[in-house]
Amino acid sequence: MSCPICKKPTEPEHRPFCSARCKDIDLSKWLIGGYVIANDDESDSSEVEPEAGDPEV
Repeated sequence: MSCPICKKPTEPEHRPFCSARCKDIDLSKWLIGGYVIANDDESDSSEVEPEAGDPEV
């Protein structure tokens, strides 16, 4: 298996990456929104409904 970031062979301790550096690069991409997971739900997930008992803002 090759590293999804740099395509080098993976190392068992960092699998599926080759190094801690590539793991950190991948994490960074998730945190800044570089990766997204498709949502087939028709409702807008950005709208959060208040739970019962929560005061309205």
